[in-house]
Amino acid sequence: MKIAKEFSWEMGHRLPFHEGKCKNLHGHSYKCMVELSGKPDKNGMLLDYYDLKKIMDPIIEELDHSFMVNSSDKELIEILDRLKSNKVIVDFDSTAENICLYLMDKVRRSSLPTNIEELKVRVLETENTYAEESCKL
Repeated sequence: MKIAKEFSWEMGHRLPFHEGKCKNLHGHSYKCMVELSGKPDKNGMLLDYYDLKKIMDPIIEELDHSFMVNSSDKELIEILDRLKSNKVIVDFDSTAENICLYLMDKVRRSSLPTNIEELKVRVLETENTYAEESCKL
């Protein structure tokens, strides 16, 4: 059995290594699809959608209207601090692939019930581009 729920947030970032426009400060209306697979419980539910929302809401709240910045980008961190701007400091460049792995790690560390056997996370950076990863639990 599979269930899935979609989440969305607005976030800025930049990719300093990029040869094109993505090296500039910019943002996206991100979407994330979290899909869980496993055996339903005695009531026929894999996980209540409300419980999945409780897991994801703090993660999404931290990202929403923030700027994701690599910890090595000291100059940008200083500017964001001076502007008193929300930021999420990470130890990676904020590609869709890395954001997907970041979210997957956050969900894996949450209190998922033991009947969940597989987790899939899809991060849509635009309406027609995404990165996706899955893992057995």
